[in-house]
Amino acid sequence: MIIGSEYLKIVIHRFKDAKVTAEKAMEQLTESELFWAPNEESNSVAIIVKHMSGNMVSRWTDFLTSDGEKPSRNRDDEFVGDSQTKEQVMELWELGWDTFLSALKDIDEEHLLKTITIRNEPHSVIEAIERQMYHYSYHVGQIIYIVKYLKSGDWKSLTIPRKK
Repeated sequence: MIIGSEYLKIVIHRFKDAKVTAEKAMEQLTESELFWAPNEESNSVAIIVKHMSGNMVSRWTDFLTSDGEKPSRNRDDEFVGDSQTKEQVMELWELGWDTFLSALKDIDEEHLLKTITIRNEPHSVIEAIERQMYHYSYHVGQIIYIVKYLKSGDWKSLTIPRKK
């Protein structure tokens, strides 16, 4: 199935692009800015990273054989800011992405239509990948928006700068 292998190649590339884009944004932050949130109902970049990592580890560890919502996951805890340093935040970031990208690399074409579960709901592997494409892109956009807000005039464009 040539289409399946091409699909996998494309989505892995797109997810890696999203990861690198978020990293380029986060590199612009000071350590204190990484933990800044506009109010109590909003998340800091550090909290978004913690949530994404928790999601990635839960969803993509043994995803072909176990539910994507692992009993060990405490989703509510992902929204508690207990990281103290930028290094700790980036370690969580890498743990999540390493887990996720390793799982994607292990998918064979015949897995794409296999039914897996997330929160006891059936999904094809393609559907699970696309669900995460939406979810992770949403959070990468939040990260970029926060960084752009905080850096204002010092913002370094991640794509083509305006008027160029």
